[in-house]
Amino acid sequence: MLALFLVAFSANAQDKNAKALLDQVTAKVKSYNNISIDFKYSLNNAKENINQDSKGNVIMKGNQYVLNFMGVTKIFDGQKTYTIVPEDEEITIAKVDEKDDSAITPSKMLTFFNSGYKYKMDIVQNVKGRKIQYIKLTPTNTKDARKEILLGIDSQTKHIYNLIEMGKNGTKTTLTVNSFKTNQPLSKNQFTFAKSKYPNYYINKLD
Repeated sequence: MLALFLVAFSANAQDKNAKALLDQVTAKVKSYNNISIDFKYSLNNAKENINQDSKGNVIMKGNQYVLNFMGVTKIFDGQKTYTIVPEDEEITIAKVDEKDDSAITPSKMLTFFNSGYKYKMDIVQNVKGRKIQYIKLTPTNTKDARKEILLGIDSQTKHIYNLIEMGKNGTKTTLTVNSFKTNQPLSKNQFTFAKSKYPNYYINKLD
């Protein structure tokens, strides 16, 4: 009985430590005027023989962002999303409901863990002299296609180092932050879509 109590006590302390660390990450993200991230995205599924790597970058300020990933640029000015696809010379414009919790945005990616997950401390890794503390997140929604998520946090800076998602179908996706810059000088038109830059593009307005 005592052993069971000690295990439960230890797990509870672990959960509290994990929550405290996640709260520190959220506070740090919210303290910056803007954030610029260069990242690597890897998709692996040994069973399906899939192994893909892509690089991208994103600039965020509040809920606004400019995301460049897999040859596509996405601009969100706070009201509408502009998806620019140079390969097809097409731009899709759509309104975004900020209250829609299912809408995944780059800014939410840095704080997504605040609801819908159970969490506990996991392993600590030394990565090039940096102490990375992992937190294991388990989705509370049983319909979620992800089995678990490992969130790697730099213990010193409280910045997210990487995010590893394990799918129930065996797919593993890893997002690794190569560069994390904050409070950079941005142009006042940084998050403004300029139609004049794309004179021959087909514009598809969804609403």
